[in-house]
Amino acid sequence: MKSMIKAINLFKSYGELPILKGINLHIQAGEIVSIVGASGAGKTTLLQILGTLDKADGGELIINNQDVSGLKGAKLAQFRNKEIGFVFQFHQLLPEFTALENVCMPAFIAGVKPSIAEVRAKELLHYLGISARETHKPSALSGGEQQRVAVARALMNKPSIILADEPSGNLDSKSAEDLHSLFFQLRSDLGQTFVIVTHNQSLAAQSDRQLTIKDGIILQ
Repeated sequence: MKSMIKAINLFKSYGELPILKGINLHIQAGEIVSIVGASGAGKTTLLQILGTLDKADGGELIINNQDVSGLKGAKLAQFRNKEIGFVFQFHQLLPEFTALENVCMPAFIAGVKPSIAEVRAKELLHYLGISARETHKPSALSGGEQQRVAVARALMNKPSIILADEPSGNLDSKSAEDLHSLFFQLRSDLGQTFVIVTHNQSLAAQSDRQLTIKDGIILQ
């Protein structure tokens, strides 16, 4: 099976405070991996480094056979926009834009023509069962609908991997269950790889693997 993420001996400190103390992990294409641990253990910091939103102080990170350690500026942003999709707890949708426009954003950033981007966005919204809501702004959508729009946005550029930070943390139990089922459907239909930081024990238990971080290291 193809390797999707390889992290070797990642370290990260903020000032004098060490957060990650030598993280090693290997995630295969098509895996759904959950990262669990107490608050402050380093889960979100690790996810931000895997998503190239933050940089490790030391170690090596390879995503889809690309060593990202040496990428900077525009090249790093371009790589991130193409290879990585993000789903956050609070959706992070732009309130002034419709669902369709929000989904199109990663493609617009990549320079895709609006007419082409809109076709792809409409297909995704249809696939996710919310095509009837494409002209609605986020304030007119339920929490579950907003999160499905966020998932569609994450899928827009056909990324190698989706990173999700507490994706169901702001949803009611039914919407959370639907979202979890959706992740497995996406893996089945598209071969999508997921790394999910979660406190939701049900989601963590369903994952292919569960990695526990404690005091800045992954417990074996």
